[in-house]
Amino acid sequence: MKAMTYETFGDPSVLSLTDQPLPKVGPGEVLVKVHAAGVNPVDWKAMSGGLDSMIEAQFPAIPGWDVAGTVAAKGIDSPGVEEGDEVIAYARKDWIHGGTFAEYVSVPLRALAPKPQNLTWEQAAGLPLAGLTAYQVLTRSGLEEGKTVLIHGASGGVGSMGVQIAAAAGARVIGTASEKNHDYLRQLGAEPVEYGEGLAGRVRELAPDGVDIVADFVGGVLDTTLEVLAEDGVHASIADPEAEKNGGAWMWVVPSAEDLTRLGDLVERGKLSVKVDAVYPLDRLPAAFEKSQEGRTVGKIVLQVSGD
Repeated sequence: MKAMTYETFGDPSVLSLTDQPLPKVGPGEVLVKVHAAGVNPVDWKAMSGGLDSMIEAQFPAIPGWDVAGTVAAKGIDSPGVEEGDEVIAYARKDWIHGGTFAEYVSVPLRALAPKPQNLTWEQAAGLPLAGLTAYQVLTRSGLEEGKTVLIHGASGGVGSMGVQIAAAAGARVIGTASEKNHDYLRQLGAEPVEYGEGLAGRVRELAPDGVDIVADFVGGVLDTTLEVLAEDGVHASIADPEAEKNGGAWMWVVPSAEDLTRLGDLVERGKLSVKVDAVYPLDRLPAAFEKSQEGRTVGKIVLQVSGD
């Protein structure tokens, strides 16, 4: 099969399109023919060696953890799924090697969920990691109807899903973004505020008693978070380990078929949408990574692998 691989840690220049053997499919796993694969900042951070202190890498490594495709084969003892099923997954494994930026990938059932039928392949590929990140941060922080939620980085891939998930739960949502993205946030169900100097004051104008939950999807905003948090509020970050030292949580998304199925249900009920910012063919992964590194995308970057 064709796959994008790298033989050593580095920048996007270390990537190349190569021929690789089909992945082995173990018990409780399926082989997925990849139609599209979502690109996330963690992919190029892992490629740079940024996760080497916590996750083993085996070279040549195929990056990528998001996938949308069809089941091509089943391993033994893999109930509840059949060949030809349309599926999605956050297919992170315990080491960096057999990722989703390839024509095929093996996926454990614990990560697999049905593809929402009202999404394109590209939209579906952008849902798993970003959607699960937002969902798990918010639900573990006590999201419920009537609470006020502040989302840092609300127009990005994770933040935009967080806005919709919180709004669907009946929460009031305040979202930070540049002014050019404020109309977009209003469409998603958030009250937008400009990030940057004076942010805490602008949030306090909207929520004088503080906010119940702060979800930080960008990092570097801990001081603001603590300043606007209600006395009994909860905060969590995916980007700032200092949150844990200041009464909050530093979180890492976990593959979950159950949570991903819940997200798919929100999509099919019209409560959650996936905005695709850009689509690249498989062999242009370096360009996709470079665009992701710019940090100015609104929505998701996706690789189109197979249109079959």
